[in-house]
Amino acid sequence: MIVFVAPSFFFGAMSPYSWLSAERIETLIGAAEWRPVFLGGIFKANGRSSWGLGEGRAAGMAECEARARAYGLGTMRWPDRWPTSDLTVARAMLIAQARGLLKPFALAAMRMAFREGADLAETPVVLEAGRRAGIDAGELQAALGDPDVKQALRVATDEALARGVFGVPTVLVGAELLWGDDRLEAAAAATGAAAAA
Repeated sequence: MIVFVAPSFFFGAMSPYSWLSAERIETLIGAAEWRPVFLGGIFKANGRSSWGLGEGRAAGMAECEARARAYGLGTMRWPDRWPTSDLTVARAMLIAQARGLLKPFALAAMRMAFREGADLAETPVVLEAGRRAGIDAGELQAALGDPDVKQALRVATDEALARGVFGVPTVLVGAELLWGDDRLEAAAAATGAAAAA
């Protein structure tokens, strides 16, 4: 008997394309396993940097804004210093995951970044995202420096790299990696085919 394994959704909170996919994945795919990563670590391991730091910045931002409107997500508002480090928010996502609050926290954080223009590199912003998701700010602040949380993030990022993830968002369906918000519909089709097999 073949057992269907839910797809894995690898994402980073500082990635606007991750936000665009996160807002749609439940509708398109349903029960995906959300897998947060440290995007800075993914870039470093692959010798890359964010497209937001290169010549394609303006075009990429315009594309994200057009997609947000097309998806009914309204007008994007970019953080002034985007892109910045996602280390603090990535650690916070692991803390939220341990409390069963990953989805509400991740969505709150990404909405703050890309609808309100908040900088997720700033700890008070991350704490506010936690508050919106039901996580006590004091507990979250204390946990951000926990060595176990730091190690859990390293492990999560290393696992993503070991599976071939080189950017986010990426959906893993069986052995197939589908990278990019523009591949989410293909990931949904692959998920349906795998579930029917």
